[in-house]
Amino acid sequence: MRKGEQTRNAILDAALALASRDGLEGLTIGVLAEQMQMSKSGVFAHFGSREDLQVAVVQEYHRRFEQDVFTPGLAEVRGLPRLRRMVFGWMEKRIQDEVSTGCIFISGAVEYDDRPDSPVREALVFSVASWRSALEKAILQAKEEGHLRSDTDPQMMLFEVYSVTLGVHHDARFLKLPGAVSLARAALERLIASYQT
Repeated sequence: MRKGEQTRNAILDAALALASRDGLEGLTIGVLAEQMQMSKSGVFAHFGSREDLQVAVVQEYHRRFEQDVFTPGLAEVRGLPRLRRMVFGWMEKRIQDEVSTGCIFISGAVEYDDRPDSPVREALVFSVASWRSALEKAILQAKEEGHLRSDTDPQMMLFEVYSVTLGVHHDARFLKLPGAVSLARAALERLIASYQT
């Protein structure tokens, strides 16, 4: 890897940490340059604007999310094993950590929900919609394999799974309720069991 790429990746790592803690709106070139011990122009040389930096952070977060959750899920057998791996991989690999660090998808949705023309919002919507689509496809495959009841509504099941994950972020991160992650795991187990044949 060339030095320029290494520097850009280091800036992106620092930006991801800052955005997880302070939100995408809290991510500024000045704070990032100070943390990296670089000039603002040095940061701008790698990311043309603050908005470009924010979009790059969302894209990198998405890439890591796929690496941690989606790709291992695809390694599982098609059907319920794959769906379970995706859902519980999400819980174990991301949500558990994000309770303390923050989730860029969730905080970003709140920050950008009313900015329809924002490239940052478009990057967030693409990332979240891609993940939801992957989960819905896994639900459909589990139904096709006969692992889920024939009357399973994939969109309803997806909504319920997604609601649990949003709820655990709220309960564990915002309200600091003890045992929230364990409750979420149990809720997901019960939810999946309720759809099984």
